[in-house]
Amino acid sequence: MRNADEFPEPQQLGSWKEEMDTIANHIKRKACSNHALGVLEAGCGTEWELDLRGVRYTLTGIDIDKNALDIRKNQKDLDIAILGDLRTATLKESEYDVIYNSNVLEHIDGAEGVLENFVKWLKPGGVLILRMPNRDSVWGFLTRTTPFWFHVFYKKYIQGNKNAGKPGHDPFPTFFDKVVSRRGIYEFCEKHGLVIIAEYSVRYRPKNRRPLWFIQSWLAWIVHLASLKRLSVKFANLIYVIEQP
Repeated sequence: MRNADEFPEPQQLGSWKEEMDTIANHIKRKACSNHALGVLEAGCGTEWELDLRGVRYTLTGIDIDKNALDIRKNQKDLDIAILGDLRTATLKESEYDVIYNSNVLEHIDGAEGVLENFVKWLKPGGVLILRMPNRDSVWGFLTRTTPFWFHVFYKKYIQGNKNAGKPGHDPFPTFFDKVVSRRGIYEFCEKHGLVIIAEYSVRYRPKNRRPLWFIQSWLAWIVHLASLKRLSVKFANLIYVIEQP
């Protein structure tokens, strides 16, 4: 088993806009004049984050949370809405050009089975885009070892999200299966013959919460050192662009 330090250094992204633009550009590269792209947003949540203007595509959203799906239906940005569990859903095989999965895998008990479903649902040459926290980072460790009520408190009173904990809104309970990590993703891709086209690490400083950012950074380094540097302080949030040969 390889150590995560042996994997190539991810490219760094420094803002939320850079994240969204980078992901959108990877999807746009799959655009074809002959047909509309089939895009599956797996775990669609309450909003569509990507700007794909200029691309013809059909957007299918699937989510286990009826409240979140109802919000999306009201926004009318989905062509097809499916209420279902990513672990047990029976979607058509080789159906989608793009599968986009954003900050969902850490909430699933059985995440590797979900990734195997994605492989089945992707067309040959299709692209899977994963946006996820790293289980083996300091923040991944703290998230999976602190109680859920603290996650709600943090979102609501520290990050200022008034809807935190309400039906259809995050945070959601976390499981952090081992595949939800750098090592886990690389090993999964090797096992299934998938090609990692790009890997990005996302790290930026919120301008309106700099004092909090500095406190969090010190805390992260303390936990990093206490773990004998096993928990990553650099690669907390990751993006993978993975191709199905």
